[in-house]
Amino acid sequence: MRFIQTIYTIWQREIIRYLRDKTQIISILFQSLMLLVISGAGLGQMFTLNNFGVNSIQFLYPGIMAIGVAAVAFFSTVSTVWDREFGFLKEIQVAPVSRIAVALGKTLGATTIASFQGLISLALAPIIGVNLSFVSIPKIILFLILFAFAISGMGFFIASFIKTTESFGLLMQVIISPMLFISGAFFPLTNVPQWMKIIANINPLAYGVDVLRQIILNNQVNDISNNLFLHSISTNILFLIIFSIIMVGAAVSAFDKKE
Repeated sequence: MRFIQTIYTIWQREIIRYLRDKTQIISILFQSLMLLVISGAGLGQMFTLNNFGVNSIQFLYPGIMAIGVAAVAFFSTVSTVWDREFGFLKEIQVAPVSRIAVALGKTLGATTIASFQGLISLALAPIIGVNLSFVSIPKIILFLILFAFAISGMGFFIASFIKTTESFGLLMQVIISPMLFISGAFFPLTNVPQWMKIIANINPLAYGVDVLRQIILNNQVNDISNNLFLHSISTNILFLIIFSIIMVGAAVSAFDKKE
């Protein structure tokens, strides 16, 4: 019972802090609009995917959604660094609570905030001309939660080693940039050099983009569309589940050692 209560308390603290930060809320809303309306519409004019039987906006939308969720999931875990700077983590260290519960609470807090970003992107789909079937919406929401949890776990693991918010921001940019460009968000990864495919196979963002694209495109593409996808949906989901477990487990271990 105490284990569940600890998770809930830490999660609640993360959400309350987020709701009190109006700047962060507005930034997430603006980021959604910027990525989907400006980037989606603009980049849509640069790509032609007629050979795949899919509209360029439809192709770009899943990648832009995944990028938005991943970015928010990453930066939401900066609260761990803030807590270290202001001594809250030391208070947790002396409290009789499970470190696993603390890690899960932190990760679930970031997951909730990042999932909110995904829901905004989902709601904005009609604005940029993306057609979503009613059946696909529950699947997208469930997967967004899993994807946000996986990226949040990775962010929490990295944050467990960082001592200042400035260092965290710089490191996140170094990590996010290559993940973003080798995610398949802006171009198919099926016809890229072998070294890029190898990196994509260990990039969690690539798995997220792949699943969202398959769910959203559904039956809107022709037979040649298999060239757009890296793995089956089940393979992508299995990877992200295993990745989440490894990241949260590693974060708990690092949290114990650092604190």
